[in-house]
Amino acid sequence: QVQLVESGGGLVQNGGSLRLSCAASGGIFSDIAMGWYRRAPGKERELVAAISGGGSTMYGRFVKGRFTISRDNAKNTAYLQMNSLEPEDTAVYWCSAGAQSSWTSPSEYWGQGTQVTVSS
Repeated sequence: QVQLVESGGGLVQNGGSLRLSCAASGGIFSDIAMGWYRRAPGKERELVAAISGGGSTMYGRFVKGRFTISRDNAKNTAYLQMNSLEPEDTAVYWCSAGAQSSWTSPSEYWGQGTQVTVSS
């Protein structure tokens, strides 16, 4: 099955940036949708961003233009560039993958999660 490994989380200051990476293996990368979810303390899991195999993208309402999801099919890797981070962005972030037919909510496979903490 598809395996996903995230990297790039950490501690940043308010207004800072991070780039999360998700390396995929075990499937044909170009045939699957990729996404990022997060769960903040005391809140439900929510979709951050999703990208189809062909490069169509969508974002959660809270992103407000600050984040960019991308993928490099030659490297079997998806990315989440996060700019202008706020303390409210503090959460565990998961890389995800799923079928193209439901690319806006890819949730069949999950990475291990990576902590993003934004200090005030």
